Amino acid sequence: MSDRIRLSAQVAAENGGQRLDQVAAQLFSDYSRSRLQGWIKDGSLTVDGRTLRPRDTLYGGEKLELEAELEDQGDWKAEAIDLEIVYEDHAILVINKPAGLVVHPAAGHQDGTLLNALLHHAPELAKVPRAGIVHRLDKDTTGLMVVAKTLEAQTDLVLQLQARSVTREYECVVVGVMTAGGKVDEPIARHGTNRQKMAVMAGGKQAVSHYRVISRFRAHTHVKVKLETGRTHQIRVHMSHLRFPLIGDQTYGGRLRIPPGASPELISMLREFPRQALHARRLELVHPDDGRTMRWEAPLPADMVELLSLLREDGEMED
Repeated sequence: MSDRIRLSAQVAAENGGQRLDQVAAQLFSDYSRSRLQGWIKDGSLTVDGRTLRPRDTLYGGEKLELEAELEDQGDWKAEAIDLEIVYEDHAILVINKPAGLVVHPAAGHQDGTLLNALLHHAPELAKVPRAGIVHRLDKDTTGLMVVAKTLEAQTDLVLQLQARSVTREYECVVVGVMTAGGKVDEPIARHGTNRQKMAVMAGGKQAVSHYRVISRFRAHTHVKVKLETGRTHQIRVHMSHLRFPLIGDQTYGGRLRIPPGASPELISMLREFPRQALHARRLELVHPDDGRTMRWEAPLPADMVELLSLLREDGEMED
């Protein structure tokens, strides 16, 4: 990816009366409005050779010229951490994230994250905000994530996520026997007293999850969940709200439920399952460059396969 951008465009007559940043976002749609506003302010984006303010009005017919240098977007360091790459081309990267890997540096996790690993694998990601990460998985959730390798791809993928056109399907194992699938449309916000948790709360951001039963066991259910929105901890919070918390969820889990007469292996597995039993199984999106619909699947990780095998041996429930 080139570190320099040189673009120019003529303002159409019908754009007369609009703000400079609005027109720029239409003419240079590969870049986010906030990025363009920054370039306007620092003089990288000029109007007929002059530097204006983002809010200044255009009349139509002006020439916009963009000449900008892409700069590193953070001072994070690259680290040689193994990645399971499912797909990669010049614009996007799809990975199958393991359990235990934090996605983005934060307090207490400055290194050893997916972002550090991405910078080692593709150093050019230093020029892309958040190293191209456009959505996240919790530390102990496994499965598919897409990463943008260019600014243009990042802008496009963010718009797809905002438009809810990216398909993200998960599989999880919950405590309790679900009778049927359904839809959860409950707003999620930061918990009122515990800031580490999220909760269903009036006035929160809209959060929509669609769920379907894959198989039922004596005291548990294997569930498929399709996200319409992507709020922090959404599936974990919604399933707990339905009173079907995920096995192994230390934050939102309920009481341990062991079927009477369960095998020692199943009892041990249910007591000691080390993480929330949640896996991002399927991802589908439109390629930012050529408009192809692309889809990927990642098989369930070994710990969930073993968990389901022991539950199956214990006894599936018929519909």
